[in-house]
Amino acid sequence: MKKTLLAVSGGLLALFAAAQPVMETGNRKMPDEWIDKSTGHRVIRLTRIPGSSLSFYFHNNPFLGNNMVFYNSKREEPGAATDMRKQETYNLNVKDKQLYLLSLSTLTATQLTHHPTPMNGEIVSQRTKKLYFQVKDSVFCVDPGSRKQELVFVFPEDFKGGVTTVNADGTMLGGGWSSNEEKELLRKNPNKSDYFNLIYEAKLPHTLFTIDLKTKKLTKLFSDTAWLNHIQFSPTDPQLMMFCHEGPWHKVDRIWTIHTGSKKVSLVHKRTMNMEIAGHEWFGASGKRIWFDLQMPRGETFLVAGVDLQTGKKTRYRVQRNDWSVHYTSSADETIFAGDGGDPNAVAKAKDGKWINLFLPAGDSLRAEKLVNMQHHQYKLEPNVHFSPDQKWIIFRANFEGIENVYAAEIKKANRNR
Repeated sequence: MKKTLLAVSGGLLALFAAAQPVMETGNRKMPDEWIDKSTGHRVIRLTRIPGSSLSFYFHNNPFLGNNMVFYNSKREEPGAATDMRKQETYNLNVKDKQLYLLSLSTLTATQLTHHPTPMNGEIVSQRTKKLYFQVKDSVFCVDPGSRKQELVFVFPEDFKGGVTTVNADGTMLGGGWSSNEEKELLRKNPNKSDYFNLIYEAKLPHTLFTIDLKTKKLTKLFSDTAWLNHIQFSPTDPQLMMFCHEGPWHKVDRIWTIHTGSKKVSLVHKRTMNMEIAGHEWFGASGKRIWFDLQMPRGETFLVAGVDLQTGKKTRYRVQRNDWSVHYTSSADETIFAGDGGDPNAVAKAKDGKWINLFLPAGDSLRAEKLVNMQHHQYKLEPNVHFSPDQKWIIFRANFEGIENVYAAEIKKANRNR
């Protein structure tokens, strides 16, 4: 059937046939777009190049205007792999893992990097419009317009850190350093179920740092034997950095901030009961609030919680067990939320939790609207939801076709008669 182009002004381009198929999502090769028969919402495959494509982690902003940065690895499509029970998530820490820029208006993907060795880093500066990534001990940036690449910084021999974030005005990178003992623990225990408690119990040294992008000066901000992780700059305050005390969530007061000028460290949320957990924290787009998954206690009462950084005011929305998500995110105005669901083995033990959800506040609760049925997705790969720049789509990654790709689910229900 002949396809028509429907341009949403300033937003995502929708390629659709006059009669879109209404289908179960996954367990087969899907068309470029379809209507999820369980939800009535339209789903589009955004990444249409060969290989395995992954969008960014939930708190890393991948957008530059109406473009999205993503990773791709040019592995071959799985041969005749229609049996999803045998599917395994592909590890993208391979030599051909490269950064691409996707136009959300045309769905054209442009390769930005060509490194022969593995790279890491999901860092996009909204101010300078540059992308930052790390290869071994070297930090690079690439201009997505010219595709010109620069070497930004090389870590000294006695301080092999890793960058994870750029500040609001694009003047500093931030990240963390860990000891060789920790790296050896990770090498010997590559599965999270093995290393998570080991690193927490080891109480090895960790350091937060910044790199001044103009002077190339490395500044050690804060050191502790707590496991410092999840490092992210505020989207609006160039001197405010958030980090966590990593480890079993019921054993740590996890969420902290540090001011890069004064080096003042502040606790954002203190646990108040046995087995309370808080985590997978992110800055709201305004920079005024930090949001997080809160459970009081773990696995029983589920909330999406926020703390106003100026006033300390707390906002808490109750979430039903089946609606709990591994990661949540908030819209640009922080009035609605989205989540990526979870499988029955996750902390909520939800019997029907494998959905991409939109959340609308209703008093002190969040009402879930199901967008995508994820029954054929294997949650070893976390979907990691993002609102699109036009706030009309939820973008996520999934493996329900047998290979990893990036998709968008339309928030508005599809018109099946279109």
